[in-house]
Amino acid sequence: MYRVDIQHKKDLIFQVKSGGHEFSIDAKGHDGMTPPDILLSSLGSCIGVYIRKYSEGAKLGLEDFSVILEAEFTKEPPMRFGRIDVAIDLKGIVLDERRCLALLQFIKNCPVHNTIEGNPVVEVKLS
Repeated sequence: MYRVDIQHKKDLIFQVKSGGHEFSIDAKGHDGMTPPDILLSSLGSCIGVYIRKYSEGAKLGLEDFSVILEAEFTKEPPMRFGRIDVAIDLKGIVLDERRCLALLQFIKNCPVHNTIEGNPVVEVKLS
């Protein structure tokens, strides 16, 4: 079970705690990342974990790579990302077609990717 506690601080600033870690979210983007930034960060870092896992298992020696995500909100309601583009830079490492396809397939095991793709039920209630 995962748990994240979010406390309103002021205006549109929130303090997020999970385990022994914490950070700020600012919906205006002045004193922290925005909620959409955090969503994209979660997806990108999860993909990064799976790139690293694949690299270790396939003995690719990937020590330096980056994951860049770009997304735009749809123009029609409800407000949401209509598309998320992910670019992976392996910093000069060139994979043959078989390994490239295998890596891309392996990345799809990322639980954040699967959650977004799976359209989860989100139940909101007042306590």
